[in-house]
This record gives sequence, structure tokens and C-alpha cells, in this order.
Amino acid sequence: MDVLFGVAIMNATFIFWLVAAMAVFLSAATASRYYVASNNILLLVFSLALYCVGNLMMVRLMREGGLGLAISASAVAQLLLINVIAFAIFGERLTLSQMAGVALGVVSMALMLLPSSGKA
Repeated sequence: MDVLFGVAIMNATFIFWLVAAMAVFLSAATASRYYVASNNILLLVFSLALYCVGNLMMVRLMREGGLGLAISASAVAQLLLINVIAFAIFGERLTLSQMAGVALGVVSMALMLLPSSGKA
């Protein structure tokens, strides 16, 4: 029972740090996009500071879930969520082949998160 409780706590901690890091990275990417549109150097500095904070948060995320899972989960979450922001806020659109790439990213993440019987 204690082992199951420990795994649940670890997973909750991993999810917390993943969500927090994604919020920071998405804010940084959005600030970067605003910089491209406005050419305001303060937006670039703000974006770079957010990326630094996000990378420091990733160190904790790697401790909670391991390097492979942390980086992969972060990459796929950013892939999906930044496309939502690009579509909703900036009016950008993906081509059919780009949408297929996003779908493959979702499938790859689902396969990585499936429970496995072997050890990595």
C-alpha cells in the first residue's frame, strides 16, 4: 500500500512540475512571438528570462520522472499547446502534413505513457 501511495505522490509531483513548466514555456513562446511582431527588445529579454526559469523547472521534472519521460512529455505538451496558442491568438494555420506530425506526436506520447512490464 505504501508503494502505491508513493507512486501516486510521485506521479502527482511529476504532473505538477510538468504543468508549471509548460505554463512558463508557453508564456515564453508567446512573448517571443509578440517580440517578432513588435520588435520590442524588452519582450525578448522577458522571453529569455522565462525560458531560463522553465529550464530550471525542467531539472526538477527530470528528477521526478527521468530524463526521457520529462523531455518527451514536455516536448509533446509544448507541441500541442503552442499550436493552440498560435491558432487562437495569432491566427496561424497548420498544413495537412504538419497536422499529421502533431498527431504522430500525440500517438508517440500515448505510447510512452502506457505502463510497461520491463525496465528501461
